Amino acid sequence: MTGRSRLLQSLRTELRGELFPRVCVHYNECPEEASTMHLLTPKSGFRLSIIAVAALFLLPLASVAQTAQAPKPDRWLHVRVESAQPKGESVRVNVPLELAEKVLPTINKDRLQNGKVKIDASQTKGVDLRALFEAVRASKDGEFVTVQSKDSDVRVAKQEGQILIHVHDKSNVKKDQVEIRVPTKVVEAMLSAGNDELDILAGLRALSAQEDVELVSVKSSENTVRVWLDSKNISD
Repeated sequence: MTGRSRLLQSLRTELRGELFPRVCVHYNECPEEASTMHLLTPKSGFRLSIIAVAALFLLPLASVAQTAQAPKPDRWLHVRVESAQPKGESVRVNVPLELAEKVLPTINKDRLQNGKVKIDASQTKGVDLRALFEAVRASKDGEFVTVQSKDSDVRVAKQEGQILIHVHDKSNVKKDQVEIRVPTKVVEAMLSAGNDELDILAGLRALSAQEDVELVSVKSSENTVRVWLDSKNISD
């Protein structure tokens, strides 16, 4: 029995005892109650007032406690790759984020150490990634970068707490498209390690707190790739 159920049961018992001290089946069994034509006394009224006040405070608390005890749904990261060829293969991977958070620190290879990736200074070319991200996060939603050329179109924008990157490759007949959505909370967590590191483990933890979201979508002449997050343990 939950806290709310126990409290309601206690209230019913108290009210029954105060309002109906005796249960009468026939009129002749309780002539004194029938003649007085009232059920409440000053004592019972005062006691009921205390119960009512207690209920006002305890019922919301019981509801909050019941909600707090509800188990948090597992978050799953899904990757689906489908070949565009008639006899091509399809690959589907479903990974619980909780498992990824435990396994990642055990992988120490090359630049990946303890859940963090070292960034080569030559790759950033002197750009302070954290300062750049802070400027983007503090700004209003909008389109920051738009590059249009004969071969491709690139668009970088911020919208509803997400960084959007859209690439449209026009160099081939089928015009490949890549779309990436990264929640700003995840980017912030990944940049928390320092200017020369990306904290992938912190990014996974931040990602587990996000709503269902599609992170990567790739449509090319060779295959279709989709990466998304939800609470299902199977792919769509």
